[in-house]
Amino acid sequence: MRALAEYIMRGRMQATLVVVGSAAMPLLFWLSAAAGSLVLLRRGASDAMGILAWAMLPAIAWWYFGEPRTLLVLVGALSLALLLRASWTWNRILLCSVALGLVYGVVLGAVFREPIAAMAGELQKLLPTMFDGAHQQLSVGERERLEALIAPVLTGLLAALLQILSLLSLILGRYWQAVLYNPGGFGREFRALRLPLPQALLLLAGMMLGPNLGPQLAMLTPLCSVPLLFAGIALVHGLVEKGGLARFWLVGMYITLLLFMQLIYPLLVVLAIVDSLFDFRGRLARKSGPADGEG
Repeated sequence: MRALAEYIMRGRMQATLVVVGSAAMPLLFWLSAAAGSLVLLRRGASDAMGILAWAMLPAIAWWYFGEPRTLLVLVGALSLALLLRASWTWNRILLCSVALGLVYGVVLGAVFREPIAAMAGELQKLLPTMFDGAHQQLSVGERERLEALIAPVLTGLLAALLQILSLLSLILGRYWQAVLYNPGGFGREFRALRLPLPQALLLLAGMMLGPNLGPQLAMLTPLCSVPLLFAGIALVHGLVEKGGLARFWLVGMYITLLLFMQLIYPLLVVLAIVDSLFDFRGRLARKSGPADGEG
């Protein structure tokens, strides 16, 4: 990956080739967003604009053929990269990603309205089986309310996936920047990521109260969980580093996250919320500080 980052920063021609070429490929739009983020973070908007403008052409072409994800992730990652270059903290960027996810949700809901409605209809048929006898005990109004939430939640899940891809593209671009110009800088930056308690509670409120504020706001539940997910991952990275543990624990976390996402994802979200209250990394640092003679 370092070789690719070096190639991107070798010159405008090389950067344009990677950004535009990967945007044109169906499954590599995230790489285009990451490469564009690297160029923007390093050279600034004025120097990078010419390169990024070329990347918009295949992204717009994909939108024309009914595939908006390339343009959405590219524009979203670059927007967040602008904020990061302006010295915004990762906490604020993660919060901004929720607003970005809402934009994704509105666009996806318009572009994929019929497929989402069809999928929601199929899920409605499965509700009695999924909830067994509990579904029969609901009143007619409660059933209608539950069914009305299906389509917005599906839209929110799709938008949250693009939100995650945008953040991962930005993180990869930032990592490349650190590897080339500030070795170890991104690791320290990411391991220190911790959401303050008011922000964590705000995200928790969005997750819990979103569906109660209206069916369309039910998409807030998955969108608000994304910043907490990244904060939870950063917490594990920080604890492994401060505890002097082997990287095996990080590998295990990512493998279990992929294989058992329905279990590990909520666990990381809960850990991030609890860490906002107790600051596990700060406590571990204070506890180990005097012992190594540096406290």
